[in-house]
Amino acid sequence: MAETDATYAFIDAIPHSKALGMEIFSVTSGEVELRMPYNSDLVGDPQTGVIHGGAVSALLDTCCGAAVMSHPDQKGKMTATLDLRIDYMRPAVPHQTIRAIATCYNVTRSVAFVRAVALDDDDARPVATATGAFVVGGEK
Repeated sequence: MAETDATYAFIDAIPHSKALGMEIFSVTSGEVELRMPYNSDLVGDPQTGVIHGGAVSALLDTCCGAAVMSHPDQKGKMTATLDLRIDYMRPAVPHQTIRAIATCYNVTRSVAFVRAVALDDDDARPVATATGAFVVGGEK
C-alpha cells in the first residue's frame, strides 16, 4: 500500500523522530501506532525519572501526522500541523515505553482531523490525549 510506504518514509525523514527513538508499531488506513522507548536522556525531572512533556508532545504530533499520511484520501501526500491540542493527564511511569495511537477520522479538501492518545503500560489511564487539524494535499 502506497500510504503505508509514505508513512514509513515520513517517520524516517524526521530527524527528531530518530533522535527520540520513535518506532512505527503499526500502520493501517488512517491509524498509526508509534512507540518511544524509555530513554534517560529524555527525562524532564531527574528526581523522578519522568520523561519530559515535550518528548510526549513530539510523539503525539508525529503520530498524528503519520495517521493523516496513512489515510486513503490523503494517498501519502505530505501534511503539516495546523493546530494541536494536548491534554496531559499524568506523568508517564519511568522506564516504560510510551505509545501513541492516532486516528485520522475526517479529511476535507484542505484539512484532516485527528485524535490521539499516549499510553504507557496502563491502558486504562492515558498519559495524554490530543486532537488536531492538519493541512492536507501538499505534494512530496
